[in-house]
Amino acid sequence: MTAILRAASAAFVLALVGCGSATVGTVGKPAMAKWVGPVFGTPDGGQLRTTIYYGPWQCSAAFLSRCESKCAAQGHALMGCMWLADIKADWQGRYLFMPAEAGGRMAITHCCCDYPKVDDLKWRRDTWDNARKRFRQEWGSEFGAWPSTGGTFWTGHHIFDLAHGGAPTATGNVIPVPDAIHKVFNAEYPACYAPDGKWLTPGPEHPYAD
Repeated sequence: MTAILRAASAAFVLALVGCGSATVGTVGKPAMAKWVGPVFGTPDGGQLRTTIYYGPWQCSAAFLSRCESKCAAQGHALMGCMWLADIKADWQGRYLFMPAEAGGRMAITHCCCDYPKVDDLKWRRDTWDNARKRFRQEWGSEFGAWPSTGGTFWTGHHIFDLAHGGAPTATGNVIPVPDAIHKVFNAEYPACYAPDGKWLTPGPEHPYAD
């Protein structure tokens, strides 16, 4: 995640152009919520801004297929796939001495394989509680201050949930989420692990509008 959102070398710009411009249009309703980060200066003199769009949405057919392969490789069956959020990076600067813009998106998805529930959930929760403040500070050094509403920090949501074995403090496993959206996530996770649920049905490639 850090490499995508902070590196701005020529190779980074070319990689994002190859993935498609951040201004490519999408379809569907506006995202349920979004967070717009501050502008960061990049090593090449450009500027980078991060935006997070929040679902959840049903995974595209490609994401479902990827999840099915992941679960199978671990000896598990796929129960569902949740597309939780999209992280968008927009870069402006100069390339080959000319003004340039580039960008990219990274989908945050969770594969609900038929993992058994863990028996050390309390330890995982306590570990996260003890690391929460430090985690917010480290995240803030990369993306800007951890989001808050009315002076209350947004919840840190574990993408791979703790109940099924998610790592409590892994950098790539926690994203800030508004409380209202976090309640939706928590309500839908059990459905994602249930057999033959809606999270096993493919959704559109572009489920929301900017």
